[in-house]
Amino acid sequence: MGREVINEWPRHERPREKLLKRGASVLTDAELLAVVIGSGTRGNSALDIARGLLVDCGSLRAIVGADRAHLCRNTGLGAARYARLQAALEIMRRTLTESMRENDVLADAADTRNYLTLKMRDYGHEVFACLFLDGAHRLIAFEELFHGTIDGASVYPREVVKRALYHNAAAAVFAHNHPSGRSEPSLTDRLITRTLKQSLELIGVRVLDHFVVGEVITSFVDRNLL
Repeated sequence: MGREVINEWPRHERPREKLLKRGASVLTDAELLAVVIGSGTRGNSALDIARGLLVDCGSLRAIVGADRAHLCRNTGLGAARYARLQAALEIMRRTLTESMRENDVLADAADTRNYLTLKMRDYGHEVFACLFLDGAHRLIAFEELFHGTIDGASVYPREVVKRALYHNAAAAVFAHNHPSGRSEPSLTDRLITRTLKQSLELIGVRVLDHFVVGEVITSFVDRNLL
Protein backbone atom coordinates (compact mmCIF):
# COMPACT_ATOMS: atom_id res chain seq x y z
CA MET A 1 0.00 0.00 0.00
CA GLY A 2 1.38 3.43 -0.92
CA ARG A 3 1.72 6.43 1.32
CA GLU A 4 -1.35 8.55 1.99
CA VAL A 5 -1.50 11.88 0.15
CA ILE A 6 -3.57 14.27 2.26
CA ASN A 7 -4.49 16.42 -0.74
CA GLU A 8 -6.32 13.42 -2.19
CA TRP A 9 -8.50 12.98 0.92
CA PRO A 10 -12.04 14.38 1.05
CA ARG A 11 -11.64 17.95 2.34
CA HIS A 12 -13.67 17.30 5.51
CA GLU A 13 -11.22 14.54 6.51
CA ARG A 14 -8.01 16.58 6.12
CA PRO A 15 -6.61 17.61 9.52
CA ARG A 16 -6.48 21.36 8.85
CA GLU A 17 -9.93 21.51 7.30
CA LYS A 18 -11.35 19.32 10.07
CA LEU A 19 -9.89 21.70 12.68
CA LEU A 20 -11.35 24.75 10.95
CA LYS A 21 -14.80 23.19 10.66
CA ARG A 22 -15.11 21.27 13.93
CA GLY A 23 -12.44 22.64 16.27
CA ALA A 24 -9.03 21.38 17.41
CA SER A 25 -10.47 19.12 20.12
CA VAL A 26 -11.80 16.61 17.58
CA LEU A 27 -8.38 15.93 16.07
CA THR A 28 -6.32 12.91 17.03
CA ASP A 29 -2.82 13.39 18.42
CA ALA A 30 -1.35 12.57 15.01
CA GLU A 31 -3.66 15.02 13.25
CA LEU A 32 -2.76 17.84 15.65
CA LEU A 33 0.92 17.20 15.07
CA ALA A 34 0.33 17.13 11.32
CA VAL A 35 -1.26 20.59 11.45
CA VAL A 36 1.74 21.96 13.37
CA ILE A 37 4.23 20.23 11.05
CA GLY A 38 2.41 21.84 8.16
CA SER A 39 3.58 19.97 5.09
CA GLY A 40 5.04 16.65 4.15
CA THR A 41 8.05 15.58 2.14
CA ARG A 42 8.45 13.48 -0.99
CA GLY A 43 6.74 10.19 -0.18
CA ASN A 44 5.63 11.23 3.34
CA SER A 45 2.62 13.35 4.22
CA ALA A 46 2.57 15.55 7.32
CA LEU A 47 0.37 12.88 8.89
CA ASP A 48 2.93 10.17 8.06
CA ILE A 49 5.62 12.23 9.79
CA ALA A 50 3.37 12.83 12.79
CA ARG A 51 2.54 9.14 13.14
CA GLY A 52 6.23 8.27 12.88
CA LEU A 53 6.99 10.68 15.73
CA LEU A 54 4.31 9.14 17.92
CA VAL A 55 5.57 5.63 17.24
CA ASP A 56 9.17 6.61 17.93
CA CYS A 57 8.52 8.67 21.09
CA GLY A 58 5.38 6.97 22.38
CA SER A 59 3.27 10.02 23.26
CA LEU A 60 2.76 13.75 22.75
CA ARG A 61 4.38 14.40 26.11
CA ALA A 62 7.51 12.49 25.09
CA ILE A 63 7.68 14.45 21.84
CA VAL A 64 7.48 17.71 23.77
CA GLY A 65 10.27 16.57 26.09
CA ALA A 66 12.57 15.13 23.40
CA ASP A 67 15.65 17.00 22.24
CA ARG A 68 16.33 18.18 18.70
CA ALA A 69 18.77 15.39 17.84
CA HIS A 70 16.26 12.74 18.85
CA LEU A 71 13.32 14.24 16.98
CA CYS A 72 15.25 15.04 13.82
CA ARG A 73 16.23 11.39 13.42
CA ASN A 74 12.67 10.86 12.23
CA THR A 75 11.98 10.82 8.50
CA GLY A 76 10.81 14.19 7.28
CA LEU A 77 11.35 16.14 10.49
CA GLY A 78 14.15 18.59 9.79
CA ALA A 79 15.12 21.84 11.44
CA ALA A 80 12.17 23.84 10.07
CA ARG A 81 9.52 21.40 11.31
CA TYR A 82 11.30 21.00 14.65
CA ALA A 83 11.21 24.81 14.96
CA ARG A 84 7.43 24.80 14.37
CA LEU A 85 6.93 22.28 17.18
CA GLN A 86 9.06 24.34 19.56
CA ALA A 87 7.23 27.53 18.61
CA ALA A 88 3.85 25.92 19.37
CA LEU A 89 5.13 24.79 22.76
CA GLU A 90 6.53 28.22 23.56
CA ILE A 91 3.20 29.85 22.68
CA MET A 92 1.57 27.63 25.33
CA ARG A 93 4.18 28.64 27.91
CA ARG A 94 3.86 32.34 27.16
CA THR A 95 0.08 32.21 27.30
CA LEU A 96 0.28 30.77 30.81
CA THR A 97 2.95 33.32 31.75
CA GLU A 98 0.65 36.16 30.68
CA SER A 99 -2.12 34.73 32.85
CA MET A 100 0.19 34.62 35.88
CA ARG A 101 1.32 38.20 35.28
CA GLU A 102 -2.27 39.39 35.23
CA ASN A 103 -3.80 37.26 38.00
CA ASP A 104 -3.08 35.93 41.48
CA VAL A 105 -0.73 32.97 40.99
CA LEU A 106 -2.31 30.91 43.76
CA ALA A 107 -5.88 31.86 42.92
CA ASP A 108 -5.24 30.55 39.39
CA ALA A 109 -3.49 27.45 40.65
CA ALA A 110 -4.35 25.39 37.57
CA ASP A 111 -2.47 27.75 35.25
CA THR A 112 0.50 27.82 37.62
CA ARG A 113 0.66 24.03 37.83
CA ASN A 114 0.29 23.68 34.06
CA TYR A 115 3.08 26.18 33.53
CA LEU A 116 5.43 24.40 35.94
CA THR A 117 4.60 21.07 34.34
CA LEU A 118 5.47 22.38 30.86
CA LYS A 119 8.67 24.00 32.10
CA MET A 120 10.05 21.39 34.49
CA ARG A 121 8.50 17.92 34.37
CA ASP A 122 10.63 16.44 31.60
CA TYR A 123 14.08 17.61 32.68
CA GLY A 124 16.52 14.73 33.07
CA HIS A 125 18.21 16.51 35.98
CA GLU A 126 16.93 18.34 39.04
CA VAL A 127 16.21 22.05 38.72
CA PHE A 128 15.24 24.49 41.48
CA ALA A 129 13.25 27.52 40.39
CA CYS A 130 11.46 30.46 41.94
CA LEU A 131 8.43 32.49 40.95
CA PHE A 132 8.94 36.02 42.26
CA LEU A 133 5.63 37.80 42.93
CA ASP A 134 4.41 41.31 43.63
CA GLY A 135 2.11 42.34 46.48
CA ALA A 136 -0.97 41.10 44.61
CA HIS A 137 0.75 37.73 44.05
CA ARG A 138 1.14 38.34 40.32
CA LEU A 139 4.22 37.03 38.56
CA ILE A 140 7.20 39.36 38.26
CA ALA A 141 9.67 36.75 37.04
CA PHE A 142 10.27 33.02 36.84
CA GLU A 143 13.90 31.98 37.26
CA GLU A 144 15.60 28.62 37.22
CA LEU A 145 18.20 29.30 39.88
CA PHE A 146 20.02 26.01 40.40
CA HIS A 147 20.67 22.99 38.18
CA GLY A 148 21.86 19.70 39.62
CA THR A 149 22.04 16.01 38.85
CA ILE A 150 19.46 13.30 38.39
CA ASP A 151 18.87 13.06 42.16
CA GLY A 152 19.58 16.49 43.61
CA ALA A 153 20.50 20.16 43.22
CA SER A 154 22.41 22.37 45.63
CA VAL A 155 20.35 25.39 46.70
CA TYR A 156 22.01 28.49 48.17
CA PRO A 157 19.73 30.75 50.27
CA ARG A 158 22.02 33.76 49.77
CA GLU A 159 21.46 33.65 46.01
CA VAL A 160 17.70 33.32 46.41
CA VAL A 161 17.66 36.37 48.69
CA LYS A 162 19.75 38.35 46.16
CA ARG A 163 17.31 37.56 43.35
CA ALA A 164 14.29 38.43 45.50
CA LEU A 165 15.84 41.83 46.28
CA TYR A 166 16.73 42.35 42.62
CA HIS A 167 13.09 41.85 41.61
CA ASN A 168 11.75 43.81 44.61
CA ALA A 169 9.51 40.83 45.25
CA ALA A 170 6.85 40.79 47.97
CA ALA A 171 6.35 37.02 47.86
CA ALA A 172 7.81 33.90 46.34
CA VAL A 173 6.82 30.40 45.27
CA PHE A 174 9.46 27.70 44.96
CA ALA A 175 9.39 24.80 42.52
CA HIS A 176 11.70 21.94 41.75
CA ASN A 177 11.37 18.75 39.77
CA HIS A 178 12.06 15.12 40.60
CA PRO A 179 13.34 13.35 37.45
CA SER A 180 12.20 10.05 38.97
CA GLY A 181 8.60 11.21 38.51
CA ARG A 182 7.81 10.82 42.23
CA SER A 183 6.69 14.13 43.71
CA GLU A 184 6.86 13.18 47.39
CA PRO A 185 8.89 15.91 49.19
CA SER A 186 12.10 14.53 50.68
CA LEU A 187 13.53 15.45 54.07
CA THR A 188 16.11 17.59 52.25
CA ASP A 189 13.30 19.39 50.40
CA ARG A 190 11.61 20.18 53.69
CA LEU A 191 14.77 21.41 55.38
CA ILE A 192 15.86 23.72 52.56
CA THR A 193 12.34 25.12 52.29
CA ARG A 194 12.40 25.97 55.99
CA THR A 195 15.80 27.65 55.63
CA LEU A 196 14.72 29.63 52.58
CA LYS A 197 11.51 30.74 54.27
CA GLN A 198 13.44 32.00 57.30
CA SER A 199 15.98 33.78 55.09
CA LEU A 200 13.34 35.54 52.99
CA GLU A 201 11.30 36.56 56.03
CA LEU A 202 14.29 38.67 57.12
CA ILE A 203 13.82 40.88 54.04
CA GLY A 204 10.01 40.91 54.18
CA VAL A 205 9.34 38.35 51.44
CA ARG A 206 6.62 35.77 52.12
CA VAL A 207 6.99 32.22 50.88
CA LEU A 208 3.56 31.13 49.66
CA ASP A 209 4.22 27.55 48.53
CA HIS A 210 6.73 25.06 47.24
CA PHE A 211 5.73 22.76 44.37
CA VAL A 212 7.45 19.46 43.65
CA VAL A 213 7.03 18.55 39.99
CA GLY A 214 6.87 14.89 39.01
CA GLU A 215 4.22 12.84 37.25
CA VAL A 216 1.89 14.95 39.37
CA ILE A 217 2.59 18.14 41.33
CA THR A 218 2.72 18.14 45.11
CA SER A 219 2.09 21.36 47.03
CA PHE A 220 3.76 21.95 50.39
CA VAL A 221 0.75 24.01 51.46
CA ASP A 222 -1.68 21.23 50.56
CA ARG A 223 0.41 18.83 52.63
CA ASN A 224 0.70 21.26 55.59
CA LEU A 225 4.49 21.33 55.18
CA LEU A 226 4.95 25.09 54.97
